[in-house]
Amino acid sequence: MKRGHDDHVMRVAADMGADRHQRAIVFPGQGSQAVGMGRELAGAGAGDVFRQVDDALGEHLSRLMFEGPVEELMLTRNAQPALMTVGIAALRLLETRTGTPIAGLAGVVAGHSLGEYTALAAAGSIDIADTARLLRLRGEAMQEAVPVGEGAMAALLGAELETARDIAGQVSERGVCNIANDNAPGQVVISGARGAIELALDLARDKGVRRAIMLPVSAPFHCSLMQPAAERMAEALAGITIRPPELPLVANVLAAPVEPHADAIRARLVEQVTQMVRWRESVLWMSGRGVAGIIELGPGNVLTGLHRRIDRSLAASSAATPDAVEELAAGITTREDP
Repeated sequence: MKRGHDDHVMRVAADMGADRHQRAIVFPGQGSQAVGMGRELAGAGAGDVFRQVDDALGEHLSRLMFEGPVEELMLTRNAQPALMTVGIAALRLLETRTGTPIAGLAGVVAGHSLGEYTALAAAGSIDIADTARLLRLRGEAMQEAVPVGEGAMAALLGAELETARDIAGQVSERGVCNIANDNAPGQVVISGARGAIELALDLARDKGVRRAIMLPVSAPFHCSLMQPAAERMAEALAGITIRPPELPLVANVLAAPVEPHADAIRARLVEQVTQMVRWRESVLWMSGRGVAGIIELGPGNVLTGLHRRIDRSLAASSAATPDAVEELAAGITTREDP
């Protein structure tokens, strides 16, 4: 790791303050997966997380993560549990290096889409094995809810939420067009029937949206067409033990903490399948309650980039390798030493 990045990570950790309530830990959603992810974490002391997931799924998902092929890893049924595994592995290493469990490291947790499941596992609400099985089912159910080619998603870059809602409303006669993600100022994602999404792209350009592009996804996530997947998740979640999280968890559909009991958590996870991910509002809720910095644990740094756009006062950092976790831990422990 380059020295400049080392200094940045330690500076971010220090800027987050000594009080855990000034920190949030968050986990990414689908799209951050890449072959090789997690291999170094497994070799640095987090191997048990990968073994737990492999055992839960009855297959070597870890081998697919480490070696590919990329086409298999990109499948929703594999990408979702794989991303959760890396996020939890990074957390376990951070807990080990700081000697502090997550409830002592942060005041709140959250996750983008499937990352909310990772956050629940991180907060001790759902066992890792159950989380892996739920995400395998979630990936399969979301893929199967809409025949391939009939749905689509698109990013409206430079469009604010109200503009995107206006566009979605105007194309509704062509089919479902819902807001799937309110990610950051000027970054909104729409989802629905392919014909409606294609018309929405044309309308967006007419309205002066800076860039409107179709996304390379296999299904229209977070829209009403996902109702069959929501029903399957409701059945699966009914049979899973869910405990109160060890620290507040900001839910995607609420942009506020979910009530800490099983029925509320189940309901929000089912709603999440068909409803909008309110990430911009979630980050604003956290910063408005005293969070000074957000740590993204898992592959990539997509959320970290969004956080800087949402609130420039936030210290934002990401970690998915042992070196990055070590530097983050050093910054935290240095800041917290008396």
